[in-house]
Amino acid sequence: MKKKEIKKLTEKQVLENLDKLKKDLFNFRFQKVNGQVKSPAKINETKKNIARLKTLIEVKNA
Repeated sequence: MKKKEIKKLTEKQVLENLDKLKKDLFNFRFQKVNGQVKSPAKINETKKNIARLKTLIEVKNA
């Protein structure tokens, strides 16, 4: 997700995306252990997107 895309999201959409990304990361970890990861870069990208969404939530709540 791009920074511009994240800023356009509503709070509900941010929370939904955050839950989805956490589930994806959980699944990526299992795939990594089993050697089934197709693109390891997706793991880092997912972590960064989670951090971006959490930062947005903190900024809006402050």
